[in-house]
Amino acid sequence: MSSAAQTRLHPHLGSRGQPEESRAAILQAAAKEFAEHGIAGARTDAIARQAGVNKALLYYYFKDKEKLYGAVLDNAFAGMKAKVLQALESDQTSRQKILAYVGAYFDFIASNQIYPKLMQREMMRAREGRSLHIDRLVKTYFQPIYGKLREVLQKGIAEGEFRKIDPAHFVPSMVAMIVFYFSSAPVMRRIVGFNPLTPQRIADRRAAVLDFISAALFQPCGSARRGVRP
Repeated sequence: MSSAAQTRLHPHLGSRGQPEESRAAILQAAAKEFAEHGIAGARTDAIARQAGVNKALLYYYFKDKEKLYGAVLDNAFAGMKAKVLQALESDQTSRQKILAYVGAYFDFIASNQIYPKLMQREMMRAREGRSLHIDRLVKTYFQPIYGKLREVLQKGIAEGEFRKIDPAHFVPSMVAMIVFYFSSAPVMRRIVGFNPLTPQRIADRRAAVLDFISAALFQPCGSARRGVRP
């Protein structure tokens, strides 16, 4: 087989012959660069080098650095949304749905540990009025997830399964319990004297989060039937 024929069958990453693979590699490299340096400090040549593509190809897929940054955010939050909505829209009890949501969100963050830093940087941009993406992110990802969570929480309260909590406070608390653990890991390592990001420590944290949320939200079994109030 000629070399030209081999090239057609196995195009190199970094060429337009493998658009999905090249685009995915760029997004992965860009997520790391943006998480580490922010959009202002991120360098497109470093992203292209890490992705194994040439810089011209990067601009072929993404018009400029801001477009690339927006695509990274969409890629991150779309993956998270798909995971947690699958849990919240399942055919389970309200208790099971909340635990499935927490587990799915925790597992997603644990498997993508650069995302907490990426999220924090975008929240800081939004607070400073410099985010071009926050309105789209809220409408496309945050509001649908929050709306479904609120629906499950309110249903559980009405059924007597959950304590009477305010979703506007409880939902951020659930998220913070997960995200803060990973974003604060370098500091916590110095405080507690061990690496909080080993597989066993992460598994312990997952169990602790589920236990804490269960204790904070769930009514004792049978309390609703007995008329016991939280």
